[in-house]
Amino acid sequence: MTSIYLILSVVLLLAAGFAAQAAIIRSRRKKWMRMRFSDKDRQAIERDFAVFSRIPSTLRDELEGLMHVFIYEKSFEACGGMESVTKHMQHVIAAQACLLLVNRQHDFYRKLRSVLLYPSAYKARNEHGQQHVRLGESWGSGSVVLAWESVVAGGKNQQDGSHVTLHEFAHQLDQADGAADGVPELAGAGSYRQWSRVFGHAFERFQKKLDQGRRTVIDPYGATNPAEFFAVATETFYEKPKQLSEHYPEVYQELREYYRVDPLKWG
Repeated sequence: MTSIYLILSVVLLLAAGFAAQAAIIRSRRKKWMRMRFSDKDRQAIERDFAVFSRIPSTLRDELEGLMHVFIYEKSFEACGGMESVTKHMQHVIAAQACLLLVNRQHDFYRKLRSVLLYPSAYKARNEHGQQHVRLGESWGSGSVVLAWESVVAGGKNQQDGSHVTLHEFAHQLDQADGAADGVPELAGAGSYRQWSRVFGHAFERFQKKLDQGRRTVIDPYGATNPAEFFAVATETFYEKPKQLSEHYPEVYQELREYYRVDPLKWG
């Protein structure tokens, strides 16, 4: 009996410890969510992330709060000869990553611990040991890798449908349930059935268009697999909403309901 009481005491102490830690995290996040950026910082962010200037004022405050949480909780690490990750770099990446969280339920990218930043495209080995040049990666183990040159290039051009940060953080959302399958965590069984129907049909149609040599509004890289299709569709949703809504209206509708925003109305 003594051992049982001892085990119960330990369990209760651990539970109390976890509860106290959770309360501290909530308190910190509440404080950070109230923080805002200066006009000077906003202007600098807009120069390297044009979409930032289009975000409605009703969402801007929440986004800036999320950015502060992201910057305080995630580690930024310079790689590939980069001397350091500057505050401006952190601001731009946080703005792009947190855009996917605005106005919806989320867990602040709970699994993500670090952002690894290279100055430009870098080489990495795949699962077969072969080297490839890359602009970014999303690891289910808790890291996102980005090439700063591509972060800025994608951020400045808001109409090319190509945005490495949005792409890789869409992967993070997809990987939240442990599987990179193009299906992020949704509200319920009905939502999963609807998502699978819409995205499954669109993915097949998309691949057929490419096989026929036809141009598509979604980047051809999306044909690699369903996970890449979701990530590339997310880029297109924020950067070319009009074209996506015209060519893939059901996909646009699913993404609008998932991200809880409508970029078509952003001016």
